[in-house]
Amino acid sequence: MRTALIALALTMLMACKEDVAQDTTPVPLTEDSIGHFCQMSLLEHDGPKGQIHLEGLPGTPLYFSQVRDLVAYLRMPEQSHVILAAWVNDMGAPGASWDARAKNSWIAAEDAMFVVGGRAVGGMGAPEVVPFLDPDKAAAFANANGGQVLRLAEIPDSAVLTPVDLVPANPDSETADTDFTERLRGLSRTLGE
Repeated sequence: MRTALIALALTMLMACKEDVAQDTTPVPLTEDSIGHFCQMSLLEHDGPKGQIHLEGLPGTPLYFSQVRDLVAYLRMPEQSHVILAAWVNDMGAPGASWDARAKNSWIAAEDAMFVVGGRAVGGMGAPEVVPFLDPDKAAAFANANGGQVLRLAEIPDSAVLTPVDLVPANPDSETADTDFTERLRGLSRTLGE
């Protein structure tokens, strides 16, 4: 009888438990905002950024130094947590500029229009997919920088998941490590097979 009462009391307590939704509000960037893939401070990189909120990890989003990396993460099948929200910087927001490291111009990735395949290069030196909330601003950016305007679901995997030749910081530098570059290209070819 005592066991039954304890079980009943526990059942009643569990029934009273109220599930609280996890806060997925965008977190402002700080000096401690570190890119998930590069493990570098986001504030050291130009261009738009991204953040993803995962179920069970409240208040600690994954940050991305480039929006391209965020889209790649969304497409990777081996994720361990449910993705609750993905945020990107609106590059058409008032005051947004490529080098301003737009800290608080967050928009939901699924609401954004992305300029894909243009000349824009992100903070890690790879081609960037550039997010805008306003379709007209996205079209103007595409007209000025090349590329096409697409929704998140329309971005081809080849725009975010394939190896790229990174744009060197100083293409005339004689200190470029050509051996490293060749090894990286060889690894990229091996992974692409």
